[in-house]
Amino acid sequence: LDVTLKKTKIRGMESNGMLVSGREMLLSEDHEGIIEVDEKWDVGTPLAKALGLDDQIIEISLTPNRVDCAGVRGIARDLAAAGMGKLRPEDETPVAGSFASPVGVRIEDLEGCPHFTGRFIRGVKNGPSPAWFQDLLKAVGQKPISALVDVTNFLGLDRARPLHVYDAGKLRGDIVVRTARKGETLLALNGKTYELSEDALAICDDSGVIGLGGIVGGASTGCDENTADVFVEAAYFDPARIARAGRMLQVSSDARYRFERGIDPLSTRAGLEMATRLILEFCGGEPSQIVESGNPPLRDRFIDYNPGYLKQLAGMEMPAPEQLGILAALGFQEGKSGKEGLVRLAVPSWRGDVEGKADLVEEIVRIAGFDRIPTVSVRPAAGAFRVPGTPLLVRARKIRAALGARGLSECITWSFMKGELAARFGGGDDPALTLSNPISADLDRMRPSILPNLIEAAGRNRAQGYPDVALFETGPVFRSCAPEGQDMMAAGIRAGARGPRHWTGPEASREVDIYDAKADMFAALASCGMPVTGVQIVREAPDYYHPGRSGAVRLGKVLLGWFGEIHPAILRDMDVKAPLAGFELFLNNIPQPRGKGGTAKPYLALEPLQPVMRDFAFIVDGDVEADSLVRAAQAADRDLIRSVSLFDVYAGKGVEDGKKSVALSVTIQPGEKSLTDAQLEDLARKVIAGVEQKTGGRLRG
Repeated sequence: LDVTLKKTKIRGMESNGMLVSGREMLLSEDHEGIIEVDEKWDVGTPLAKALGLDDQIIEISLTPNRVDCAGVRGIARDLAAAGMGKLRPEDETPVAGSFASPVGVRIEDLEGCPHFTGRFIRGVKNGPSPAWFQDLLKAVGQKPISALVDVTNFLGLDRARPLHVYDAGKLRGDIVVRTARKGETLLALNGKTYELSEDALAICDDSGVIGLGGIVGGASTGCDENTADVFVEAAYFDPARIARAGRMLQVSSDARYRFERGIDPLSTRAGLEMATRLILEFCGGEPSQIVESGNPPLRDRFIDYNPGYLKQLAGMEMPAPEQLGILAALGFQEGKSGKEGLVRLAVPSWRGDVEGKADLVEEIVRIAGFDRIPTVSVRPAAGAFRVPGTPLLVRARKIRAALGARGLSECITWSFMKGELAARFGGGDDPALTLSNPISADLDRMRPSILPNLIEAAGRNRAQGYPDVALFETGPVFRSCAPEGQDMMAAGIRAGARGPRHWTGPEASREVDIYDAKADMFAALASCGMPVTGVQIVREAPDYYHPGRSGAVRLGKVLLGWFGEIHPAILRDMDVKAPLAGFELFLNNIPQPRGKGGTAKPYLALEPLQPVMRDFAFIVDGDVEADSLVRAAQAADRDLIRSVSLFDVYAGKGVEDGKKSVALSVTIQPGEKSLTDAQLEDLARKVIAGVEQKTGGRLRG
């Protein structure tokens, strides 16, 4: 209602004020007269105070599991347990019925409505509810309608107990609760017509559907000022059925809000008695005996609780009597337990969210106050030092530091990807790794590799004008849903040029290749204390790597990872136009460092004698891998030979067809005394013999 008070002229006279009605003040629908204010109030008194509208309002945001606090009594119970006042006992005196109800009830769908109670009240006079009662409803935003309707609204707000009142004169036969049938409709009290879903709970009489159970009543049996006889309903409906029907029909109501969260199953009969007392007080009448069908769907629930668990779980010290006192105030009744040191507590019917001893600890801490949890420093005592985390996490941290130092930027990407892309990277066809409710259609499969996400990131960077990137990530990849089907990996890529353009020549800004990926991988291994000179490089990379520019790193039979350039077909399909090389490293397969030093670098030990270098050139078959020659030469004498490196490969004039010449540089480090010529010659013969035996190569003449 848009009403603006301003100076105006009425019948030619200037008026600086206006007398307003309840509707113009948005206080009620009354528009027939003005609001009269008691003369005891002085001019200038706030209108809210004069009209009794200055009550303090507390607005509470509830989590879905605390439906007991959807009623004022549930909130009062928590406040009383915290020491803010005392909880008044409920009046549970039953109202005696003087005659048998002419309206019976029958449940055909016990799964959807386990319990239904009702009572006939004849000779009522339905009018406005008392002013004090209306004020309570207005204070919480409820519009008073009539005494009968106000009673049901009040109990829903005060006790979280939805009810419904039928005009008994409009009922045809008994009330039946059943599953709705296809094509049935309901004209609801809100004036809308709904076509019921087949899963909905229909409240019916001989005329058909008269209400949607637990959600909204029907207009055909609604109460008005002419109502003389009523039938009061108090029932329990299955929360899942109410939620499904409400969402399907798009009906929101206070009753649905409470039923779909699971109200107190034992409040059915008590709620009916409370409603009866209020109706008799406001409207008069004569009540019948209660009619009932079904039983409350509640089993006894007990929790064996050890008061010492509070310290163990929450770190809070509290005497056992104080703990049990808080729980008793919340409705947890104490009993005897057959187990020593444990207290058996009965869970109240209105606390469906409490399932175990951890929930009891949460209740105690919540009521006592989180400020009673002592502050504990997470830092070690002065002088103490301990590396936190498991060996796997420590390994991942060292690898991140090493790769970051090499200029790679760390990424954190999704643990899932598009199913088609996952299949290209060894994802297999395990349906258990497909997400049933993905956040996006392109993110429906758990990732079998980190590389696709990094490659896509490189493509997005290139599209934004940053073609040269170096990225890495550590995280899980998935082969199956079993615990052993998850691997912890480190992966990195380089795309575009190795460095910026430079005047010294094209080598300074060459494109990335397999050797960049290998260097990054070996740096990661070295950061974990892994001696990279002892690993083997073989041709076993997956098919998403370039077949001639990739390899696998092994330590004996243990696969450490793969490296190489990404297959051109993969880059083409992913719309990445830059050259790209990457690696994948299995963190779980990296062995623990040997010795007490762990991954710490050893102290510098300067050799007293100069090293000796000898060069060898071998003629081998063209398909012999250079790494096999290096390892064969290294094995000739592991004490004296410190390193073996390849410095030349030649094929052509002077070398037979199908053969190649491979030149090695062997570094020999004498120990305590210099080597004689004879010892050096003997060592050279061992190198030649070892290469010949393991690779078939012969010394080039």
